[in-house]
Amino acid sequence: MTTQEKRAEQRQWWRELIAEQKKSGKSIRAFCQERGQKEHLFYFWRKQLAPPAKAVRFALVETNGGLAVREKIEIALDSGEKLRIAPGADAATLRMVLAVLREARA
Repeated sequence: MTTQEKRAEQRQWWRELIAEQKKSGKSIRAFCQERGQKEHLFYFWRKQLAPPAKAVRFALVETNGGLAVREKIEIALDSGEKLRIAPGADAATLRMVLAVLREARA
């Protein structure tokens, strides 16, 4: 068996184990203790095998020269979710929202 085949087999084994844990309804700690698995390896493989997060894309928006926004701003995300920003939202709030969206992307 080649190294590549061994790795594929290992990945498949972990996929099945992770799926079993989800179905069991048990905590990861309890599940790993029952199976004699190391909890840190379970978390490592769960992260490795997780589907990649969908990237958040931004569009360039021109400001109105610092004037107060009188209308609601709506940002549509690729995921289908919409972010609505109420009139009068301050710059600090908008910066915080953008930071959270960027964090979620990482």
